[in-house]
Amino acid sequence: MNSETADTREPNGAAVHGREGRDAEAVSRFVERFASEMTEAGMQRMASRVFAALLADDDASMTSAELALALQISPAAVSGAINYLTQVSMVGRERDPGSRRDRYRLHNEIWYTTFASRDRVLTRWENTLRDGARTLGEHTPAGARIAETAAFFEFMQSELGAMMDRWEEHRKTLDLPTAEDARDA
Repeated sequence: MNSETADTREPNGAAVHGREGRDAEAVSRFVERFASEMTEAGMQRMASRVFAALLADDDASMTSAELALALQISPAAVSGAINYLTQVSMVGRERDPGSRRDRYRLHNEIWYTTFASRDRVLTRWENTLRDGARTLGEHTPAGARIAETAAFFEFMQSELGAMMDRWEEHRKTLDLPTAEDARDA
């Protein structure tokens, strides 16, 4: 790590990754606030905190020890959160060169990737629900409810695909620096 992105330490000893001179306390408040928002939306609490910490890191990459120190949580809590985040394809695992330590990294285009992977989930749910509606009988109250749920997922899937295409076109019009551009600045 170069001196510009060296770790600093908060008064409580927690590591803060990123550019020197950044208000570590404000970064920590952002991480906790965004994690709280994700938790309220249904994500596991520790997974939310780990994800938010990675999102706020300039390299979008930290080791288990760095995450534990930054968030003041146990290695076991980091492990559980990482297992969840890798399972839902929000975080990838890689080896530190010349080390036995794993490094956890956000995927590029994290939100696009996350929502695109939901497309496969929606397809599986839709197929299972359609089978369930047939099994229960589409003209029974339960069967009708399940058939409507399957139709909802079919609609969501078609809308999600079109929305992702529109995002790609819209993204090309944005005048935002990439993470790499910001790192080089």
